[in-house]
Amino acid sequence: MSQGEKFSKTKKIVIVMVDVLLFHLSILFSFYIQFKENIPDYNFVAYTSSFSYIMAVFIFLNILFGVYILYNKSLIDFLYITIIVQVIMTIAIMAVTFAGRWFTFPRSVLVYTLIVSTVILFIWRAIVYLLYIKLNGTKQVMLVGTKEKVHSAYQNFASAKNERHKVKIVVVDHYYENIKANIDEIDIVYLASQIQEEEKIKIYELLIKNEKKLFLNTSFENIVMVNPNIMNIEDESIIEISDFKIPGEDDFIKRVVDILFSAVLLILTSPIMLITVILVKLTSKGPAFYSQVRITQGGKEFNILKFRSMAATAEKDSGPVLASSSDTRITPIGKYLRALRIDELPQLFNVLKGEMSVVGPRPERPFFVDQFQEQNPAYYLRHNVRAGITGYAQVYGKYASDFNSKLNFDLIYIKKYSFFLDTKIMLQTIKILFDKVSSKGLEEGEAPKEIPKEIILLD
Repeated sequence: MSQGEKFSKTKKIVIVMVDVLLFHLSILFSFYIQFKENIPDYNFVAYTSSFSYIMAVFIFLNILFGVYILYNKSLIDFLYITIIVQVIMTIAIMAVTFAGRWFTFPRSVLVYTLIVSTVILFIWRAIVYLLYIKLNGTKQVMLVGTKEKVHSAYQNFASAKNERHKVKIVVVDHYYENIKANIDEIDIVYLASQIQEEEKIKIYELLIKNEKKLFLNTSFENIVMVNPNIMNIEDESIIEISDFKIPGEDDFIKRVVDILFSAVLLILTSPIMLITVILVKLTSKGPAFYSQVRITQGGKEFNILKFRSMAATAEKDSGPVLASSSDTRITPIGKYLRALRIDELPQLFNVLKGEMSVVGPRPERPFFVDQFQEQNPAYYLRHNVRAGITGYAQVYGKYASDFNSKLNFDLIYIKKYSFFLDTKIMLQTIKILFDKVSSKGLEEGEAPKEIPKEIILLD
């Protein structure tokens, strides 16, 4: 481990400790708002007795929501995350104090804590974020690869939420020579496409020697190497490639959690679903529910259940068509159902039946699966797990991403699978409800960003 990594972890630990301190002070201040100097002992002891449990949940939630990962966020992200986490914490404190029979924790203090802690924590996190951007500065990036791949990579960097990474040089030929000649001008080299093995090794050695960072694209060749197992056989260490499958025991636990979670959520959301049925029936002709054939684990077909958000005859003349954000087929109420993901709620019945999981690759229609399979032979691997209501691609990607980008996310999810990752995705799904970018469909005719002339192009 480098000194830089140690220092980075130390900073994160300090940030977590300050977070806990500020949350603690917010609760104390909320007690003061409610009781002034005369805080009843029987009320305050409920907090002191449950303190360790409350703070453990607080830290756990912040980690799951990625509060301490700064490079890929904006200030608005921290606002959303802080509000969501503090709302969940309010519910969590009620649950913790109920479970521990600390019934004297005042509910009025909880309300004040929600407001006070949200304001204080957001201000603190905004300061940390701005300091992070100022101290770490903008990293100069060199894109390396074919013209098509570097152009696609540039689109990604150009649409980032912040200016943490700035493309300075683009190299489309004579890779090693151009990297070596400009090594002092950049901080990061991003290999956007596959290159000759011999030249790639030379580039690796050059970057390591000059202490420059290396980014690799998520090609199948690179994803295969994710989460390997290191084996020692006699006098040699061997890298064993892990399968694109979830281990049997993990899959069993995942199924049990799916059943419990979907059953509870169906009960909690039943009033919302009833109101949705009425609204859909009142605002457009046709049934409230919509059934469509999709593909799940093992390539099996099943009928996915959704609230209808389009006209009942949406594909009568056109046939299967991917949705777009400006789709004229979407009904007035359907626009809001999609934005809030309410149209997906009936899929909880699919989860109970075992056709879907709460978390997994989004199921596609056979018509599109056949097309995608022809274009990318690795597409079948996403069907090694059950399709999901939400997934890695939905949380970390964009709705408008092409199928190859979504496939890469899905394959990474399968490779990195853990119960912790599923929990993280489920919680972070709440955040994307506030993120309009992730709700957008495919934009027809949207012009891609051109690589500006000020960026150095080397061939």
